Amino acid sequence: MLIVRATARLRQRLGPSTLREEQSTTLLGQWYATDLRWRPQVALLVNETTLLPVLMPLAPAATLPTRAAEEIATVLAAHGAPDTIIHTEREHMREWRIGPTANRSVVGIMNEFTTLAHHWRPETRPDLLTMSMRLARVPCSPLYKRHVSPDLELTALLEAVVGP
Repeated sequence: MLIVRATARLRQRLGPSTLREEQSTTLLGQWYATDLRWRPQVALLVNETTLLPVLMPLAPAATLPTRAAEEIATVLAAHGAPDTIIHTEREHMREWRIGPTANRSVVGIMNEFTTLAHHWRPETRPDLLTMSMRLARVPCSPLYKRHVSPDLELTALLEAVVGP
């Protein structure tokens, strides 16, 4: 089950919270989400475990959780995740729940990624996958004692699960 912990502003667009006591069944765990008020509007998802960022089109907002699995799978593939892991993650994300944010550290990282994305956004329509990959290389203070950046944290997690 995919758990999306969205900011209050985004939850107004996604609908009411559906999260009760459920836990994420995905390898990567919960994802945090916010909206970027660009034209066209974009959603930023950040994984709680690895801080991996995923930028995706927001519209239509009501379908964001169902579309998130495919966007997350695309970013995982771009990072070289094994097909078996991607397939398993996608299967677990068929069911989803929306809830409020609960981890201030991840919300802080999401705010930093939002600021960087605004500065790095090109004048023309941005390539969201390229921007996601660039954000994944940014050093994040919660990861300093481990692997420093989300891309390296993801690599370490995948190696721990499937081996080098």
